[in-house]
Amino acid sequence: MYDWANSAYITAGSLVFAIYFGDTIFPDEGLSLFGLDVGAEAFFGIVVGFGAVLLFLAMPILGAVADYSNSKKRLLQTFAYSGAVFAALVAVPGAGDLVLAVVVALIAQVGFVAANVMYEGFLPELTTPDTIDRVSAKGFALGYAGGGIHLVLSLALLFFADRIGIDENTARRIVIVSAALWWAGFATFAFTRLHDRGTPRPLPDTYRTRSPAAAYARLGLGRTIRTTRQLLGFPQLLLFVVAFLFYNDGVQTIIKITPVYASETLDLSTTTIAAVFVVIQLVAFFGALLFGWLAGHVGTKRAILVSIAGWVLVAVGGYFVPAARPSSFLALGALAGLVLGGVQALSRSLYGSMIPEDASAEFFGFYSVFSKFSAIFGPLIFAAVDIVTGSTRFSILFLGAFFVIGGTLLAFVDVDTARASRSRWVLD
Repeated sequence: MYDWANSAYITAGSLVFAIYFGDTIFPDEGLSLFGLDVGAEAFFGIVVGFGAVLLFLAMPILGAVADYSNSKKRLLQTFAYSGAVFAALVAVPGAGDLVLAVVVALIAQVGFVAANVMYEGFLPELTTPDTIDRVSAKGFALGYAGGGIHLVLSLALLFFADRIGIDENTARRIVIVSAALWWAGFATFAFTRLHDRGTPRPLPDTYRTRSPAAAYARLGLGRTIRTTRQLLGFPQLLLFVVAFLFYNDGVQTIIKITPVYASETLDLSTTTIAAVFVVIQLVAFFGALLFGWLAGHVGTKRAILVSIAGWVLVAVGGYFVPAARPSSFLALGALAGLVLGGVQALSRSLYGSMIPEDASAEFFGFYSVFSKFSAIFGPLIFAAVDIVTGSTRFSILFLGAFFVIGGTLLAFVDVDTARASRSRWVLD
């Protein structure tokens, strides 16, 4: 149900804000950064990349706090509610309020990702090796369903805005606020049924003389460095992490950039883009369940590789899709929806099956750290290719390389060896 809750923000909320940002907040004449002319798509990519840097710095500390204080639920609540508040405030900036829009959007994104780290830390505790793929896939499927329902309601409001006397920007702002309320409301329902299952652990003696903030900061960063070093002794898990860095970067960049790309480059209306995203959510619901089933028959790794192959086609299709052709964009969106659930749900469960359960928050924090580290480069490379070539289409096509590299590395991962090595991890 928490997947159901926060998906409204990441679908309708982020989608409509990205369009609103490009159409209304970002100046029509563009922007000059360090002597370079930057358009809405490139600037949005830079903002997304900068947000990933902030998350990269914060996640190790949060993982340490969660594992040692047994406070995953409390931290989940804190970041979810904080993120929802700032997700609603994203509707406040108007034309020209560029700095305010960037600051508020970044804080909302930090809340969303930090809450997800805590949430995903529960996955190994609540499942068994036989159920982790199915549970992870069902979580994503419910997320796509919840996000899709909210998106349908949002689309209806955007479509009928003129008839009920609301201008387009007001309708967009209502959608953004409603996504935040959906997130906070259904999250509350989930929190009443989710409980911490572990026990608090005392801080190591080295850190007890420091203030709690300083202790957790040093502990979190130290554990991330230590875990990174230990990975060198676990080559199969290390290979998976590196593979994930590449293909996840491609996925996250396409998700973030698509709304503004469709609006600015493909010249599609807000209602058309929202309608296509409804289809994506609907197809992704069945896609997550399909790939969960496929993993049970051909193995999790092979199912992920099938999904990655689909993402290569999405990147290539994004280059060729003609402007002002909703049907072509719809077909591409349906393909993206089909493979979206597979790559997200199964990567999460495959990783969860290869890490020690006693430090799940640390390892999902580590997972998030490096997924956010990878997500720095995709948007920035997208922006760089756009600035150098003057074509966002080349930028989309270039993202296909992330999937090719990631899929190739994943093909060489020995999953059984990685799972068998979990007991050899040295935990503080």
